Amino acid sequence: MTATHSTRMLILGSGPAGLSAAIYGARAGLAPIVVQGMQPGGQLTITTDVENYPGFRDVIQGPWLMEQMQAQAEHVGAQMMYDQIVDVDLSERPFRLKGDSGTLYYADSLVIATGAQAKWLGADGEQLLQGKGVSACATCDGFFYRGKKVVVIGGGNTAVEEALYLTNHSQDVTLIHRRDSLRAEKILQQRLFAHPNIKILWNQAIERFVGGGNPEGLVGVDLIDTVTGHKSHIETDGAFVAIGHQPATELFVDKLPMDEGYLLVEKGTTKTAIPGVFAAGDVSDKIYRQAVTAAGMGCMAALDVEKFLAEADFEAVAAE
Repeated sequence: MTATHSTRMLILGSGPAGLSAAIYGARAGLAPIVVQGMQPGGQLTITTDVENYPGFRDVIQGPWLMEQMQAQAEHVGAQMMYDQIVDVDLSERPFRLKGDSGTLYYADSLVIATGAQAKWLGADGEQLLQGKGVSACATCDGFFYRGKKVVVIGGGNTAVEEALYLTNHSQDVTLIHRRDSLRAEKILQQRLFAHPNIKILWNQAIERFVGGGNPEGLVGVDLIDTVTGHKSHIETDGAFVAIGHQPATELFVDKLPMDEGYLLVEKGTTKTAIPGVFAAGDVSDKIYRQAVTAAGMGCMAALDVEKFLAEADFEAVAAE
């Protein structure tokens, strides 16, 4: 027999947004179910040192933080399901979702907190050196490179913003771009070109991230000229891949409005275009993408859900 679960509040995703929504939803008596997805705990489970999450004086570990959030959510009454949603029907309430296990979920409200993943280059050494000098978030990891030499790879707004941000920590920032012009907004380009601590390497692609030392960490990058094919090497302590993010919204294509893959929400809320469906965290946030902002949006989503369900219940009683 096919397993079936019905809930007042279904949450997709178990990162800071999903678990915060679960904590607030459980405390409101909604007994939420959290479908954890392919990466339980979200991006923080592949982040080692976390130094900017409020409440902790010392450096904490990303996986530990997510374990604590999950334990708190379960303690107050949230139920975790180790499943991956493969089909969604939002045409009527209760919403109907199907897991790859075949399990069916019926939900009076839905919080989408499936997050986003940084896009990676796929170059040699990139995966091996992630967290050891290779990063996709300057705001998260820039502090660890105070006074060191860093490079940023990319040519859009994200890359330029990351390069400018890193000048708060480093006096030696190099932007590496595979073309001879940037895609970033003109005002950002002007700030970049005017900054004395930023150099630009045009027409250069990363061929390999080079590790060394004991314990092993990033020591440099091998480059190849995209025009001439000439190969070169530069030494660096940190490399920030800034070629964009991909929100996990494939399930909702043609079902919910999006902007570059990010779910659109009503300004100042987590409400999507479908009443009863809410979006929180990186899945709808292409600007900040921080654990603390995702957690805050998860709280917002739970409060929005609570209000929505209360109004729906009142209307149902009034209609009887």
